[in-house]
Amino acid sequence: MARAPVVPLFAVWLSLLLALCLQVMPVADGWQVFRPEWVGLMLIYWSMRSPDRVGVFHGFVVGLLLDLIEGTALGQHALILSLLAFLAAMVYPRFRAYSLVQQAVLVLVLLGLVQLIEQWLRTLTGEFSIHLSFLIPSLMSALLWPWLATMLVALERRMMSSGS
Repeated sequence: MARAPVVPLFAVWLSLLLALCLQVMPVADGWQVFRPEWVGLMLIYWSMRSPDRVGVFHGFVVGLLLDLIEGTALGQHALILSLLAFLAAMVYPRFRAYSLVQQAVLVLVLLGLVQLIEQWLRTLTGEFSIHLSFLIPSLMSALLWPWLATMLVALERRMMSSGS
């Protein structure tokens, strides 16, 4: 069986930092709820694409950076993104066999679950919210998944063909 080409860790970290920048980019007040979970999407993609090289450690480091940038409790995003990478590793064998639409549904479930846990953590720190609008970023991310995954696979192929 042919192995997938090894993606340089530089490309992984560069894409995670780009996702981090997109995650904290300013958005108009009414539109903040519609911002996709860019870091979560990128972490899921790389955890599925290269599970032996990207995992919980990457989620933890990017989560710490996100905590520092957003000023949240140190370790909150690190815990959430580590959990997301762990869950992605658990569903990895099934995820690769699914179509893009089925993958998008699984992305919705994964991100929705970590959003619920993040909301629970926020209630512990005093930011209590009764409505379910915190799940909208998970829905937006799931809608973006087929486009993002297709684009990243095409970019990978282009990088590998120009490097040969």
